[in-house]
Amino acid sequence: MVSEELSAGALAWLGERCEVECVRFDAGAAFDAALSRADALVVRTYTKVTAELLAKGARLRVVGRAGVGLDSIDVCACRARGVEVVYTPDANTVAVSEYVLALVVDAFRPRGFVEGALAQAEWSALRKEMIAPRQLSELTLGILGLGRIGKRVARWARALDMNVIYHDLLEMPEAVRCGARPVSRDELLAGADVLTIHVDGRASNRGLVTAEWLARVKRDVTIVNTSRGFVVEAGALAAFLRTSAGARAILDVHEPEPFGAEYPLLGLPNAFLAAHLAACTRTAHENMSWVVRDVWRVLAGEAAEFSAP
Repeated sequence: MVSEELSAGALAWLGERCEVECVRFDAGAAFDAALSRADALVVRTYTKVTAELLAKGARLRVVGRAGVGLDSIDVCACRARGVEVVYTPDANTVAVSEYVLALVVDAFRPRGFVEGALAQAEWSALRKEMIAPRQLSELTLGILGLGRIGKRVARWARALDMNVIYHDLLEMPEAVRCGARPVSRDELLAGADVLTIHVDGRASNRGLVTAEWLARVKRDVTIVNTSRGFVVEAGALAAFLRTSAGARAILDVHEPEPFGAEYPLLGLPNAFLAAHLAACTRTAHENMSWVVRDVWRVLAGEAAEFSAP
């Protein structure tokens, strides 16, 4: 059973090996009926695999997450029922990393395009309007979480001559830091001109960015979050942005998604909100769709390549 969109190629490949039924996660009774017949469930972003859902899928042997994070899947509940969980941990690393760098470049290098003939005065005014106050090579990039994406962002930022610092729960040898320098949490917050967040979905990361954290950052910091929406306390961030006109927040993920009219960050001139776009490349979507290979391995009685940790 497939509850969200997969690539045509991955669906066809799986369909050559077993019966595939595509029923959307929000299809109500039709979803429950299909789930009761399913040996495997493939999800993407919005299907919540809970103990309640698992109880309706008595035949389930494997859940495949076409993506990187497992926040929407109760892995413990799956294991308690003998259901394997597989995913695609490296499928969107390149897509998200280049998206982060694109956001940083956009934030610091304004660009205006000419759509018609301009007089000399207009031409000169446009050029003056687009003068960037700082070059990337003059900035310190702080990375919170030096995992797969954090490492790639660090390597690319160093190639742009940015000073790169990071904070992570794990100690890492210099050979794998990609040119980034380890610092304490407080040093990261105080030293970063740009703070980009790349933490996992563990419960302790919920509400990680609080008013107490924000009291330690620069008043003109640019905060980028492409990890999880629940990492940031939206109300605290909104209060910080209101009192720090020189600061910016560029958020690709939110809690909830989609957010409503009451979302605290809506309408703030220095809050830039995107609709969870970091992994939106055809290549990344294709890579994630091929979770079906591990789904089939489990159904065939073989060991999966990427099981949930």
